[in-house]
Amino acid sequence: MDKLDIKLWTLEAKGHIVPDRSLLKTPEQIDAIKKSADLNTAVLDHVAAHIHAGMSTAEIDRLVYDYTVEHGGIPAPLHYQGFPKSVCTSINNVICHGIPDENEILVEGDIVNVDVSTILNGYFSDASRMFTIGNISPKAEKLVRVTRECVELGLKAAKPWGHLGDIAYAINTHARANGYSVVEEIGGHGIGLAFHEEPFVSYVTPKGSEMVLVPGMIFTIEPMINEGGPDFYIDEDNGWTVYTDDDGLSAQVEYMVLITETGVEVLTK
Repeated sequence: MDKLDIKLWTLEAKGHIVPDRSLLKTPEQIDAIKKSADLNTAVLDHVAAHIHAGMSTAEIDRLVYDYTVEHGGIPAPLHYQGFPKSVCTSINNVICHGIPDENEILVEGDIVNVDVSTILNGYFSDASRMFTIGNISPKAEKLVRVTRECVELGLKAAKPWGHLGDIAYAINTHARANGYSVVEEIGGHGIGLAFHEEPFVSYVTPKGSEMVLVPGMIFTIEPMINEGGPDFYIDEDNGWTVYTDDDGLSAQVEYMVLITETGVEVLTK
């Protein structure tokens, strides 16, 4: 038993939730995951350079697919558990998992989350950005701004040997202080060797709770912030798209992060 095993065993004996050693990436795995993350960031940059009013979300999907494949990657969402497209495009009252469509056209005033996930040489990465189309309403601008602030505050709260709940508390506190709610049942996840790994990352749990943040862990910080209540429903026809129950706006920003010995490193955003 090495020093890390002893530390994990001691924390677990004191009642803390600790990650299985399989969740702690090796230096070689981290290097490979970073290459995937670099491509993921490049894909989002490519979308940022081309997104505009009048384009369809299907065009965004083609941008993502073509760029990813041309650079040796695979879009992780494509055919994942039956998902039909290469990217999620979630507009206005769509919380997540919006499916690109030729008939869905971006218009002035829209806010849209573009969620890109990439496989490169068998390693996975994931991040999303909010894009604003032309002039947006003050309430939409505030929601997007506060969502970005929430993720940055969550990032600052992520410290080695802290807890996932520290991130959640920072995010939920800021969202609620601005009159918003955080979606409870959908959260972040571990990633790297698979698309979705343990742990589930909640954004509504108390400070000092949930899994201990151990160097080598890689996961996403991706709260979904609603201007109204946190309740939602899933499109019955496609089984994927998640809408706000009260038809209010929703925003999401996703970072993929690595816990290091000295802090936290953002791998893609």
